[in-house]
Amino acid sequence: MDITPSTEEIAHSQLLASKIKAEIEAHQGSISFAKYMELALYAPGLGYYAAGATKLGKQGDFTTAPEISPLFGATIVQTLLPVLEKLQAKGLPLQILEFGAGSGALAESILNSLSDSSIKIDSYNILDLSADLIDRQRQRLHSRPENIQWLSELPSHFVGVIIANEVLDAMPVDLITKAGGCWQYQHVCLDNENKEATSFKLCNGGIVPHHLLPSYISASDTEQFIDGYTTEIHPNGSAWINSLSQVLQEGLFLTFDYGFPAHEYYHPQRSQGTIMGHYRHHAIQDPFYFPGLCDLTAHVEWSTLTKCAVENGFEFLGYTNQASYLLDAGIGELALSYADPRDPVRFMPVSNGLQKLLSEAEMGELFKVLCLGKNLEISEGELPGFRARPRAL
Repeated sequence: MDITPSTEEIAHSQLLASKIKAEIEAHQGSISFAKYMELALYAPGLGYYAAGATKLGKQGDFTTAPEISPLFGATIVQTLLPVLEKLQAKGLPLQILEFGAGSGALAESILNSLSDSSIKIDSYNILDLSADLIDRQRQRLHSRPENIQWLSELPSHFVGVIIANEVLDAMPVDLITKAGGCWQYQHVCLDNENKEATSFKLCNGGIVPHHLLPSYISASDTEQFIDGYTTEIHPNGSAWINSLSQVLQEGLFLTFDYGFPAHEYYHPQRSQGTIMGHYRHHAIQDPFYFPGLCDLTAHVEWSTLTKCAVENGFEFLGYTNQASYLLDAGIGELALSYADPRDPVRFMPVSNGLQKLLSEAEMGELFKVLCLGKNLEISEGELPGFRARPRAL
């Protein structure tokens, strides 16, 4: 696939670069990496998620699990069934809230599977920041009989199930570097050596306050991280989890994303962090590659996130990799109900989807699943997907 941007795309990127330049100039010559990432992804009309370009699928920049196979959503429903039964037994509404619903593929597969299980929910709510993705969701789901609502903000109170697939990785992160025995922010400033176009580079910011460092870093031997070691911290992710803990009154929160527990995330060999760009299914190492055209992500550091969740009132119900989760929740049995293995024409696409979702070389190991509860009388052993041996955090 050709990854050379068109003339129009380059012009679009330079419009966003000019906006970022103005922001830098308004803040004495530099901005935090988190602010740069926020503008690159979400600047109105110009950022990656706000500009209308195709993002998902073969013609986009990346593919998510719901796009690969409807089995992903159908398997999630197996986890939700005992939760919905408990809520229904209490006379509480059966509601689902999905963050960042992409093309609507996950919502569609969840609703289809619930319908197949004769479960009628009161509402399916979607909260998304991308106007063009909301349009795609509306087109995909417009003829469904269920009560589907698009929200513009987080509700003040919610009872039910909250789902987030590949949401945390798109939240702006702070970039930090070990320098002179201290942790220092990496900021973004103008690269004045490039005379042809507005471009950017990293520059030194201030010292990171000790209380903002993940406990794994602050408690580690200082010699474990050499000068120049660069990584990310995720205050936006922690703040979001805190917000959800206040909103969810009773129910379940289930999130999927790629990442590592702290001892793997801050491994000595991962010395340049996890910031990555995605452009037309190519991995881009340079975070300043055509801002607005290129997706920017960082892996999730699950240990700090889970610690924050528990401190803010969530109950920890499970953490594992995607392959273990899907297998324990019954994806194999579901696959056999979708197509007969003796019919290779129908079963081959099902098998290919399974391979991508489960293979260690694809999504099976890198992607993790975190399950949190709130005022929910349920144990990890009751939840399909989390009954197998848990992963260490």
